[in-house]
Amino acid sequence: MSAAPRRADPARSEGRFFSAAAALAPIFFLSGVAALVYQICWQRMLFVSFGIDIESVTIIVSTFMLGLGVGALAGGWIADRFPARLLVLFAACELLIGVFGLGSAPLIRTMGEIFVQSARPVAALVNFGLLLVPTSLMGATLPILVTDAVRRRGGIGVSIGRLYFVNTLGATAGALAIAMGGFRYFDLAAAIQGAAAINFCVAALGGLLAWRSR
Repeated sequence: MSAAPRRADPARSEGRFFSAAAALAPIFFLSGVAALVYQICWQRMLFVSFGIDIESVTIIVSTFMLGLGVGALAGGWIADRFPARLLVLFAACELLIGVFGLGSAPLIRTMGEIFVQSARPVAALVNFGLLLVPTSLMGATLPILVTDAVRRRGGIGVSIGRLYFVNTLGATAGALAIAMGGFRYFDLAAAIQGAAAINFCVAALGGLLAWRSR
């Protein structure tokens, strides 16, 4: 007589869902830490290359805001079409951010040397081109994780509030850490490499959660 097929344990499956949902908060906190370390370091490097004035500050901040907005729209669109791969998509975004981060310091320096004497519109386009991809990836992570959290627990308002809170808290911690103490011990390149290491850890944890939640 053949053995009866094993039935999935609903309690165990629900436990995996809730444990994964709870683990998203510290993971997204770390993602926020890395994002603000990047922003501060990239801004300083771009200021060195293109100068510090109201136009440069406006261009760089606008690039970050545009990238985050574009990424949020794209992340929501992707999340709606691949609801079963949300944590994998989040891990992929973090991995790509880390890969860009590792190469960003020499890339920004090189582009600054090439375009340092260029007109302001050209400098603006260079800044947008340099930072639009990584900032879009950063912006995509929130709607992807919100969609995953709603799928697990429901309550879109609570899910958005909780994830946005922990990500903003991580961003605050990253900004304070790098601005108040980090630059005493690390140069810009080393700080960026540290942020990339955080991205790789977050990507690994996201991939592990995706595997455990299957």
